[in-house]
Amino acid sequence: MAASVDMKERYRASMVLSGVGDALAYNNGHWEFCHNGRQIYDELEELGGLKKISMKSRCVSDDTVLHIANAEALVSKWSDREELFRATAAKYKEAMRDMAGRSPGATTSQSVYRLKPRVPRGYVIPFNARGGGCGAAMRSMCIGLFYPRREQLPDLIAVSVETGRMTHNHPTGYLGAFAAALMTSYAVQGRDVRSWGVSLMDTLPDVWKYVEEVGRDVKENRSTWDYFTDQWKSYLKIRGIQDGQSDPKFPQDFDFEERDVFYKSLSFAGWGGASGHDAPMIAYDALLGAGDCWSKLCDRGLFHGGDSDSTGVIAGACWGALYGFHNVPKNNYEKLEYRDRLGKLADMLLERSVSEK
Repeated sequence: MAASVDMKERYRASMVLSGVGDALAYNNGHWEFCHNGRQIYDELEELGGLKKISMKSRCVSDDTVLHIANAEALVSKWSDREELFRATAAKYKEAMRDMAGRSPGATTSQSVYRLKPRVPRGYVIPFNARGGGCGAAMRSMCIGLFYPRREQLPDLIAVSVETGRMTHNHPTGYLGAFAAALMTSYAVQGRDVRSWGVSLMDTLPDVWKYVEEVGRDVKENRSTWDYFTDQWKSYLKIRGIQDGQSDPKFPQDFDFEERDVFYKSLSFAGWGGASGHDAPMIAYDALLGAGDCWSKLCDRGLFHGGDSDSTGVIAGACWGALYGFHNVPKNNYEKLEYRDRLGKLADMLLERSVSEK
């Protein structure tokens, strides 16, 4: 399917449907903080079902506002990574002025406050033993759109890690940013979704090499590094896709109730999708189970009793990069808040990704 869809549409769909995945799952805060996937789905059906849902009265959450900030920094004028990172830090601070009703996380808010983009290396914050949340993962898909090619992996690693640890200076947090960016780049490449998980595992030594070479908080990173890898290896074993070629094994009964239980089992503290390891993991699980069906992606990746907007924003971005707007009801995205802004950023990301060849 990916090869048959125009790349411009795929980039636009990636950015726009990331916002849709966020706004749909967030539902102005009502569904993000509902811990019952069946209740969410029943309320959706009472509203007429997915095809009838309009974004007119639904705002995006902090996830999309910060994703936009990341993308705006990437397409701005910069000549080296230092300039890019300082531009990103400035965009994050600017984005925090647009958080009314969007439920920004405490770790992100506190960390952004500490950033000093006008100062050299003012984007560096101390290591945070409690910085393993999903706040870096949820805003990093655009990095995969900017660096979509295999040979750009070193840049993707550096930018996702450094922008990630501007707020989540902990491996579980910033590796979530790397995973979200990497999966989006795989979607652009049109790689078999079944291979993404094992390929992520194969690239983690390269990320560790980068962290060592930068030389910041190496001891702290080493002592907390394995959790992300161990959780992903366990997940890939459960799904039977350690070889990157086999079809995933899903339980025969895997409806809303069963998914809530499973997503909770993947989590760090009982809220599926709230951490850097499981937000991209649940999005990936939804992509594996949904194929090219938008409604199935929403059922699996958005309508669950966890941190659903964070899994939804990642799932929507990756799905759009694969399939474009294939069979997505126009109601779901025509009135999306910041749709035009997201579309223009998509065009600029594509243009810059091409010009960087």
